[in-house]
Amino acid sequence: MLSRVAPWLASRKDGDAPGVAVRVLGGSDTKQLLALAEQDVVANVFMLAHLKTAGSASPTPGGASILGVFDGGTLLGACWAGANLVPVQLDPELAGLVAVAAHQSGRRYASIFGSAATVMAIYSRLEQLGQAAHEIREDQPLMTISGPPAVRPDPALGFGRLADFDKILPACAAMFEEEVGYSPYLGGREYYSRRVKGLIRQGHSLVHLNPDGEVVFKAELGAVTSEATQVQGVWMNPEYRGRGLSAGYMAAVVVLAQSLAPITSLYVNGFNTRARATYERVGFQQVGTFATVLF
Repeated sequence: MLSRVAPWLASRKDGDAPGVAVRVLGGSDTKQLLALAEQDVVANVFMLAHLKTAGSASPTPGGASILGVFDGGTLLGACWAGANLVPVQLDPELAGLVAVAAHQSGRRYASIFGSAATVMAIYSRLEQLGQAAHEIREDQPLMTISGPPAVRPDPALGFGRLADFDKILPACAAMFEEEVGYSPYLGGREYYSRRVKGLIRQGHSLVHLNPDGEVVFKAELGAVTSEATQVQGVWMNPEYRGRGLSAGYMAAVVVLAQSLAPITSLYVNGFNTRARATYERVGFQQVGTFATVLF
């Protein structure tokens, strides 16, 4: 497929023309990007959800762009470059070229996430360029379920309401801090608040509040297309942990998510054996491996 190999690739031989190049995608590249992402509707749900909303591969008003690796006029792979780097069908051999372009943009990235081999290849090059990770999670099973859950769903879980935003936001912030080790408000409260409120408005916030208005369990559908959803932000109130409630709530997540798309997906830290066991009990099966690099 690579008729011309980039000069930094180990597979390049002396005399090869450096025809592989990276550039920011524009509207005219949308069709190729969509076809590329549709090669794996689960792994690429983030990009497919963006294209569903934006309708174009062009840079966003907020400054995010999509880097494409081309051999002539053929799009070989791509990478979202916004707050995070998210590769799309990007061969690890091409990851270095994307890493250089991302680094040269001068933008600061919060993380890289996606297919493990490609994520680690991007980070390896960024590390050579002087960017050090805060934490590396190399083994994150990517799991899916496309049928009914194997356990009874908890009927208390429902879609979040804007009226409950002031209850849901602290739970989301608590989950974020537990997961990544710092507050989501470090860069300012407004951005994170808008993100949570947007998920509620879209019908992508799932929550159970007890009679006192406290969040017992919550999760979000971080990316949604007509074919797949990606569950994120799973959190149980510490006061309710250890009671065997997680499987019922996750089964309810599946039921609600499948009202939007037939495949429900998530990725989980490999070391989180308790969560993995819960997901497997509900009926999730591993279909791949993601990795996340946190900066």
